[in-house]
Amino acid sequence: MDGLHPGLEDISVAETRLSSIDGEAGELLIGGVPVEELAANATYEETVFLLLNDRLPTVEELKAFRSALASHRAIGEETRAVLRRAANEEKPPMDALRMGLSTASLGVEDETTQTAVRRVIAVVPTIVSTYWRYREDNDPIAPRSDLRHAENYLYMMTGDEPTQAAVRGLETYLNTVVDHGLNASTFTARVVVSAESDVVSAATAAVGTLKGPLHGGAPGPVLEMLEEVFETGGPEAYVRAKLDAGERLMGFGHRVYRVRDPRAEVLSTAAEQFYDAGGDAEFFAATKTFEDVATDLLAEHKPQRRLETNVEFYTAVLLAGVGVPKELFTTTFAVARVGGWMAHALEQLDDNKLVRPRSRYTGRSDRRWKPIDDR
Repeated sequence: MDGLHPGLEDISVAETRLSSIDGEAGELLIGGVPVEELAANATYEETVFLLLNDRLPTVEELKAFRSALASHRAIGEETRAVLRRAANEEKPPMDALRMGLSTASLGVEDETTQTAVRRVIAVVPTIVSTYWRYREDNDPIAPRSDLRHAENYLYMMTGDEPTQAAVRGLETYLNTVVDHGLNASTFTARVVVSAESDVVSAATAAVGTLKGPLHGGAPGPVLEMLEEVFETGGPEAYVRAKLDAGERLMGFGHRVYRVRDPRAEVLSTAAEQFYDAGGDAEFFAATKTFEDVATDLLAEHKPQRRLETNVEFYTAVLLAGVGVPKELFTTTFAVARVGGWMAHALEQLDDNKLVRPRSRYTGRSDRRWKPIDDR
């Protein structure tokens, strides 16, 4: 066997038209469009249509696609019962999403793959918001078909129609993180459908992967860090203490990017626009100061590495601003990324080959069977 590549690092296993990452230059294309252009201008439905169809929709196509997604938002009583129990037992939100999503095909017969894809994308926000309403001892709020995808998600959390500034902020976030190469959860989705399994199973497995703290769990701790420093002051003392203790500074550094994460740039701009429109301007100014201090000290402390701001830093700032509870940051990541998972699943099926890598055996080869009485 030639070579060993733990974690499949730097191994290309698929061709894709969905996103392109240049880690050295700090550039990201989604469906061929620079992320900074797409995220700031498109609705989430336009972005998902682009990924699924390899082009932006016309006015009529967007209207039809938005209607098709909205028609699949509702969840059944069986799913609500699972989410109610998960909330009563205080299961983590990602566990609740995994359990709820696995029930998404109940009551559905003879559904095409394309319809199942739309259903999966549509129900994730409903599952997350329903769980959260139960967790907060409130009745769930039914989805509304007249609201856009991002708008409806915020509405189902609170029962109040969100401001357009909040909708634009959330929509920018969803577009920014909808797809990002062959990350762990996306690869999982492709592996599942490569066995010609169904897309609900693929999405559920992807959620299980995203649940791991090495993949999608950092924005919550970033917000806690920023809130602590905002309350106590002294970002320099905080950062120096972390670095001197050998601890990781959340929100900085990325496995792929060697410069500032382009998604951080997009979300920084979106957060600034949101906070300028009526958010906590003092808190946002403090986060900008923290970023400047942290990047300077990281460069001083680890001059051999470039540890720049990553997507998680401004994810925390923006999502907190638009009203998403920090407990739902990772599930909101799933609300966005499920569009990418489903596009990758369909791309895999277009020219499918079962994903079947090999492993290198390192165990013993000199054992022989012994009857149990001789052991």
